[in-house]
Amino acid sequence: MFKSGFISIIGRPNVGKSTLLNAIVNEHLSIISPVAQTTRNNLKGIYTDDKMQIVFIDTPGIHKPKNELGSFMNKQSYSSLNDSDLILWIVDASEEFGGGDRYLVNILETVKPPVILVLNKIDKVETSSLEYKENKNNFLNSLKFMSNIEISALEKTRVDTLMDLLYENLSEGPAYYDKNQLTDTPIRFIVGEIIREKIFMLTRQEVPHSVAVVIDDMKEDAELTSIRATIYVSRTSQRGIILGSGGKMIKNIKKLSKRDIALICGTKVDLDLWVKASKNWQDNVNILGRLGYK
Repeated sequence: MFKSGFISIIGRPNVGKSTLLNAIVNEHLSIISPVAQTTRNNLKGIYTDDKMQIVFIDTPGIHKPKNELGSFMNKQSYSSLNDSDLILWIVDASEEFGGGDRYLVNILETVKPPVILVLNKIDKVETSSLEYKENKNNFLNSLKFMSNIEISALEKTRVDTLMDLLYENLSEGPAYYDKNQLTDTPIRFIVGEIIREKIFMLTRQEVPHSVAVVIDDMKEDAELTSIRATIYVSRTSQRGIILGSGGKMIKNIKKLSKRDIALICGTKVDLDLWVKASKNWQDNVNILGRLGYK
């Protein structure tokens, strides 16, 4: 029996939602960074095999917003929940159940789709320890779950078991997308996310959430993909960090971005990057609109 459905991946920032999505579809679709709250838009990843098709919606980490951008990110997360067939609540098994988790429980208590608890990052804990078992029970007792499972998305431990569990709990249905399609997200958006990921990776905490990337122009042919993009930051000092001494940082950002973009596009890549400072763009609704955060 062929089954299909839409599944939202939800959780606090930096619990491994994007890592899990990339592991499932075996492709670098969603931005991964040790910096929390890097995912800003809902992003669909499509998994298809001979017996099922699942459309996963990777959502931004739900958190207490500090600006208009934060509010936008939460709205993105909330918007997908009731339209889903199932919800995967991803938690970091190495972190204690706390106030942020209670906040999420309050939200999940109001939605209709069943919830599966996914305890991620079990590679970081001793699952036989009393401390871990008590923490696991705190999560299990917080909400009525359809099921629960322990995995490591990073090491792909029990991800195949998770997929079997999802198949068991989905209904018969058609394939909504071509079997070779991995996402319906525009390639320009994915390219912008790749560039933003490299900025996070190379600058770490120096430019935490003050970066947005706009693809100004993108031309593709069989041999070459040409891209012009603008990196927006909040302060002039951050512009200097991204450029780096003698332009070293921006060269490294470009080099790593071109490598991953080439894998996605299947061509050589010509990438032209510009950096602009736009003061407090995260709170400016007009600027957010121009940057695509509508």
